Amino acid sequence: MKTLIIGGGAAGCFAAVQAAALGEQVVILERNDRIGKKLRITGKGRCNVTNNCDMDTLMQNIPHGGRFLYSAFAACSPQDVMAYFEGLGVALKTERGNRVFPVSDQASEIVETLRRELDRLGVRIIQGVARSLICDENGTCTGVKFDGGELTADRVIVATGGATYPGTGSEGDGYRLCKAVGHTVTDIRPSLVPLETLERDCAEMMGISLKNVTLTMKRDGKKVFEELGEMLFTHFGVSGPLVLSASAHMEQEGTYTLHIDLKPALTPEQLDARLQREIAAAPNKELPSLLRRLLPSSMVMPMIGRCGIHAHTKGNSLTKPQRRRICEELKNFALSVRRTRPIAEGIITRGGVSLKEVSPKTMESKLVPGLYIIGELLDCDAYTGGFNLQIAWSTAYLAAHAVS
Repeated sequence: MKTLIIGGGAAGCFAAVQAAALGEQVVILERNDRIGKKLRITGKGRCNVTNNCDMDTLMQNIPHGGRFLYSAFAACSPQDVMAYFEGLGVALKTERGNRVFPVSDQASEIVETLRRELDRLGVRIIQGVARSLICDENGTCTGVKFDGGELTADRVIVATGGATYPGTGSEGDGYRLCKAVGHTVTDIRPSLVPLETLERDCAEMMGISLKNVTLTMKRDGKKVFEELGEMLFTHFGVSGPLVLSASAHMEQEGTYTLHIDLKPALTPEQLDARLQREIAAAPNKELPSLLRRLLPSSMVMPMIGRCGIHAHTKGNSLTKPQRRRICEELKNFALSVRRTRPIAEGIITRGGVSLKEVSPKTMESKLVPGLYIIGELLDCDAYTGGFNLQIAWSTAYLAAHAVS
């Protein structure tokens, strides 16, 4: 039997090696001149392969589509993925948050390992851009038209990825292909993405990286995310690990605000005591000099502006209400979210092919026999930490075993 896979990314390649290992004749149609172009840049070039966690933790980190993915995760767990790559000679390590990386810290090692396995199993790779799916008179998918002609197959797996990082080939082709044969595609938007803010002082603090701060996100005043970690200010707003994680909790409706606790280890009372000690040590120093003991230099003047205190005020002239105001800002540096950055800057795509139209046990389309839809194309996504790649591996595994 011949299986055609459209897309040579993580999901497509994993489906190919799994199906070929089971004896299938497999062809990959890939728009780039090489496979795994996006996979090479994941995890800042290190490739966060998966998350070494149990099923409960895995499900807790899938805010959209977790129930649908249960069968896929049961068939191919994070530990199964780790065992697979280790069996091919890739040494893996587990870091903070159970994130799994190659010991080499090179995403290219994962790509080249898949490439060697594709070669060993005789998987043929054709370069070209899919234009439309081919269906017979019974509505069964039998191939694809592409810019180099037509390819026919017994089954077709679409694994073209989402719409983020379009420079790697993820240009939303799969949504168009699936929609053209009757599938519903939900609204497409970015997730794990930097955020634009209304406040202008972010631009003044551009380049400042904050470590060991707590970021809280609220939707219409209700907390939806809180975590300790790192973030940074940019010319448009904020980015960094904490911000990307927070963005995964955003829905299309609602007003979102961010609240940064710059001194999470200190209570407001302890922070005030610390400020008073700084004043006692240098009572004639003006406010900017005092705050540089507590903040990065570029953050001092924006902080003073927010507090509404004259910059030339000396420490020994600060009133108790003024000290309280400084402490309030240090414990709750608030920002208003205008919007996310464009989808091209997101790590993953939120939205996709409706899960109601795909079988959770096989990944086969319920509308078009012979068509399988996997990976980021599906309307499901996860938080950071290797969970999104696990979705790709698991759905690919399920589809490969269903077609074999």
